[in-house]
Amino acid sequence: MNEVTIGISNRQTISERFLSAWESNEPQAAYIGFESEEQLWKTLTLKRWQILKVMTGADELSIREVAKLAGRDIKAVHGDVTALLLCGLLDKSDNGKVIFPYDSVHVDFMLHAA
Repeated sequence: MNEVTIGISNRQTISERFLSAWESNEPQAAYIGFESEEQLWKTLTLKRWQILKVMTGADELSIREVAKLAGRDIKAVHGDVTALLLCGLLDKSDNGKVIFPYDSVHVDFMLHAA
């Protein structure tokens, strides 16, 4: 199964993942990190999660197809897809379609007492 983990990553976590990959010389699982919980939730709004949900396990889709699957307005979906492209969650194919190249998503972060 092709899975991506979405989480919170500070510089130390990123460095540890890099060193682990370097030392083991083995491929690491897909990981997309955000600097803070606030940035994660600001970027991954409910509407954008809906887009990821309909695209999980799907082939390349046009923005019009994504909008139809999500039951949303194409203009609004275009803005959300652009945001997801900018943060690296979606990719754009050579033919201009968008792809979420994963079959599953795991979200991982810990909430600590203030």
